[in-house]
Amino acid sequence: MHIKILLMQTNPSVLRQNKVFFLALFSILFFGATYLLYNGKAAAFISLNAYHPFLLNVFFINYTFMGDGIFALCLIAAIFFYYKRKQQGLALLYSFLISGLIVQVIKNLVDSPRPKLFFEAGQYLHFIDGVSLANNSSFPSGHTATAFAIATVMALMMKDKTWQLLILIAAVLVGYSRIYLAQHFLLDVIIGALVGSTSGILAVYLAKNVKGIKRSFKKMHRLSPASPSAAVQPV
Repeated sequence: MHIKILLMQTNPSVLRQNKVFFLALFSILFFGATYLLYNGKAAAFISLNAYHPFLLNVFFINYTFMGDGIFALCLIAAIFFYYKRKQQGLALLYSFLISGLIVQVIKNLVDSPRPKLFFEAGQYLHFIDGVSLANNSSFPSGHTATAFAIATVMALMMKDKTWQLLILIAAVLVGYSRIYLAQHFLLDVIIGALVGSTSGILAVYLAKNVKGIKRSFKKMHRLSPASPSAAVQPV
């Protein structure tokens, strides 16, 4: 009961202060979903991969690392130990753990083939040499979830809101890199972005209210009745 009340005490000013970020995020997700519904899974993937110059290949091969778990952990460590920002570091850590857990649960429940296995020989011709391609566990995109989780936390917790759109664009590019490198479909990226951004919002709330949540748990523990085993006295 106490946790439920605590979770309902969300400050509406968070939405007002970050309305540009949330509006842009919603617009991107809506456009992506509309494009996917209109074109279909395979056609949307192929149409988003029609242009593959050498420089873009090099860029996205390296840029996709921005959604890697190692990059996320290095960033979290830097925020904690170098910049000494505990609350922001906790929020980033929570978002990484929550999004990662959700992604892994879904991946294990939905065994979706990746583009390399999905397309028959000759259907798609832009596989990039040197890129190691997986066959399964396509849905959803873990890199995208991590990127959007980090971007959401940074956007919500930064004082200078003028950087929010650039941070969001950086996350979008990670999502597109997964399609460009033929690692995921558009649907995988959209759901990954949704998981990541939702995890980021929850993580920010948890980091800002961690003391209140701990007090609620302690209060619930004090009010809870003694366990039956504790009440039994030896004969």
